[in-house]
Amino acid sequence: MRKSATFAIIILFAINILNFYDRQVAGAVVEPMRKEFHLNDFQIGLLTTAMTLLYAIVGVPLGRIADVWSRKRLLALGVVIWSVLTASTYFAVNYLMVLISRLGVGVGEATCAPTATSWLGDLVPRQKRARVLALFMLGVPVGGALSYFFSGPIAQAYGWRVAMIAAAAPAVLLIPALFMAREPKRGESETYAETAPSGSMWTVLRIPTLWWIIASGALINFNMYAIGTFMPAMLGRIHGLKVGDAGIATGILYMVGGVIGGLFGGWLGDHIIRHRENGRMIAAALIAIAGAPFAYYGAIQGKGHLAAAVILWTVAYGTMNTYYGLVYSSIQDIVAPAQRGATMALYFMAMYLCGASFGPLLTGRLSDHFARQAAGGGAITDAARAIGLQQAILIVPVLSILLAFVLYMGSRTIAGDISRRETAAALARIA
Repeated sequence: MRKSATFAIIILFAINILNFYDRQVAGAVVEPMRKEFHLNDFQIGLLTTAMTLLYAIVGVPLGRIADVWSRKRLLALGVVIWSVLTASTYFAVNYLMVLISRLGVGVGEATCAPTATSWLGDLVPRQKRARVLALFMLGVPVGGALSYFFSGPIAQAYGWRVAMIAAAAPAVLLIPALFMAREPKRGESETYAETAPSGSMWTVLRIPTLWWIIASGALINFNMYAIGTFMPAMLGRIHGLKVGDAGIATGILYMVGGVIGGLFGGWLGDHIIRHRENGRMIAAALIAIAGAPFAYYGAIQGKGHLAAAVILWTVAYGTMNTYYGLVYSSIQDIVAPAQRGATMALYFMAMYLCGASFGPLLTGRLSDHFARQAAGGGAITDAARAIGLQQAILIVPVLSILLAFVLYMGSRTIAGDISRRETAAALARIA
């Protein structure tokens, strides 16, 4: 791999780390924020849901722009927007101002995935994409882990507002580095030339496997955002950790499980594709169902069993992170290079509208419901809130089982879709 490609991969990885650092910072400081503004769990969930809804809506036109304009400039603009809006939360005096700032973060971050995944797809050939995309998506656990590692302790020592400023600061270094990276031509890494497909960006929805992948994206994002929003709060309420300690524990969970799971998924994806066209999807399905029991037993651990809870959730979170290398590379297998940015934007729109937006909101609503039940009609105590959240988070293993089924169904159609794409490209070359 050329040095220019390696440098671009590193910069895009670093930007995705910042992307998820800033996305998770609100979850890392949720308890002091909740107490200052007197929020319930539904309102906490709404912070993430509102951001992801807007993220999903604006992501589609931004993905289309990524296919026809400079991906470098579009991504740089996005980094500026989300970093400035993250820092602006420092000045919030009420819940509405926090909500508005998180909406702005969603607009900026909507540029990241379509531009970066399209960029990476043009840097490396198909046989190596799973590992490169898995490395890029390690930004999810690494960015989340660093956010919890630093934001929780910073909030405990200096207040949650200072933690927001610290989250935005790395953009000052990353934006100049991004402009130094080489942006490849579209389709540069293909073994044969593919002409840009005619018709609307929506034509990719004729691909059967893409529908199964979109459904899987909604399910995985539901679980990821439910965990990201409420894991520090759950460790605090059930296991008695302070905000700083809860952040560190969540950071360990994210870093260990996320990195190991992500790297394993990337390695497995590039290995298994040599033997069967649908191997990536089958592997993703098997790993998803294997992780469900770990999430269940992690959720039901009571006070005094912190180590068991963290270990079980680490394994569960690790299995979820294998998804990215296996499934994102499958998307690039079934669509042409000139449609990758738009396809990822459509995929992200669905996974955020139907998954990430409901994960924190529905989990928060369930938590409030079970907390009221635990309180027996009286005042909702911290103990009742702990019970409510513990019961609500059990939705994660249930959806992991459903995720496995959806991925298996996608594995049954992907070989045919790959064959149709290659045939269409061959016909276009002849014409």
